[in-house]
Amino acid sequence: MATAGTGAGAARGGPLLAAARPVVSARTWLAIVHLLTGLFTGTVGFALAFIGAAGFALLILPFIGLPVLAATLALCAVLARVERARFAGLLGVMLPAPRRSVDSTAGWWRRAWHALFAPARLRQFGYAALRLPLSFAEVTVVLGVWSLALIFVTLPAYNWTLPQGGAQIGGTVLRGPGPMAVAEVIGLLLLFAAPQCTRAIQVADTAIARYLIGPGSHADVSARIGELEQSRARVVNAAEAERRRIERDLHDGAQQRLVALAMDLGRARARFADDPEAARAILDQAHADAKEALSELRNLVRGVHPPVLTDRGLDAALSGLAALSPVPVSVRADVAARPSASVEAIAYFVVAEALTNVAKHAQASRAEVSVTRRGDVLRVVISDDGVGGADPHGQGLSGLADRVAGVDGTLSVSSPAGGGTVIEVVLPCGS
Repeated sequence: MATAGTGAGAARGGPLLAAARPVVSARTWLAIVHLLTGLFTGTVGFALAFIGAAGFALLILPFIGLPVLAATLALCAVLARVERARFAGLLGVMLPAPRRSVDSTAGWWRRAWHALFAPARLRQFGYAALRLPLSFAEVTVVLGVWSLALIFVTLPAYNWTLPQGGAQIGGTVLRGPGPMAVAEVIGLLLLFAAPQCTRAIQVADTAIARYLIGPGSHADVSARIGELEQSRARVVNAAEAERRRIERDLHDGAQQRLVALAMDLGRARARFADDPEAARAILDQAHADAKEALSELRNLVRGVHPPVLTDRGLDAALSGLAALSPVPVSVRADVAARPSASVEAIAYFVVAEALTNVAKHAQASRAEVSVTRRGDVLRVVISDDGVGGADPHGQGLSGLADRVAGVDGTLSVSSPAGGGTVIEVVLPCGS
């Protein structure tokens, strides 16, 4: 019976605890801290906005106004970076920096003007001017809601000490258990609503910041569309180059061996009755050619998409690549959650091509492959102790970069002469 009563009490307390949990949640109080710290960064921003306004006014004297304005806008960009870090640190909200798209064919004066008065810079200036009044309004609302909640919740404890024997609302003095019970209920409702109010204001604040110091809207979306179009074109070109490579390998490798195999079998059949020993020798050669053709086909299929990658993941697939490499390769994989199939395939292809280049060109005695996943980022590093001097803009590495860019990844190459080569690939791999 006692156990049943305890369970019933827990069941009754469940909704109350669920409603009270946001009040003490770290997320709620981090949001409050975020809104309060906005007053300090807003004060700095307001000072920058004031100086920037003076710079605008002094543009009639370009040698004074223009440097002041340029310095102010540059400092507003620094403030924007600080604010993006504040949002990330306190709220866990990542605000991407605005993308810069400057026509490299334009003259230096036009590029400088664009860098100074780009829409992103002007939005950052607007954010600096808006931050202080926005934070003041947000903090006023949030502190007001929390203060009223605490006042009403604790009112029965100190109501009798107030002048005239109780709190006054509209000329009415609140006394007695009835008004105190109503005040307690109002206080609890406000207390349970305060976290939701705080988070709603924090969401609105994040949306404003995302537009003003983040990617923005139409102009930046247009730039992003242009980047995606270029990325798509590079992926199509990379796929076409891969198709041509497969055709070339089939035509120059396995196909030639199969043609020679058919000719040898024909010669063996013609000599089988008259010269069995010569026919046997031809058959032995045909058998060796058949095994080599099968090996080439197996390697070709492995380079496209090995079954072990689908069945067992990157660790096993890369270990298979290392076992086939003529250069000793150590593999270290730390991939707790498997990324998407396309990201896995790109990572595998990059490692396969890199190890092929190591075997052909690097003159290395050893190589190392490291694959790690942290959050939604997969990092692949291939290093060797060879002669270095790899050209990042060469056909092989540029093709890898095109394939990586197809999923918004990046590829970097460090290959000083005589210092070995390090290829690092970063791939987004959201679950």
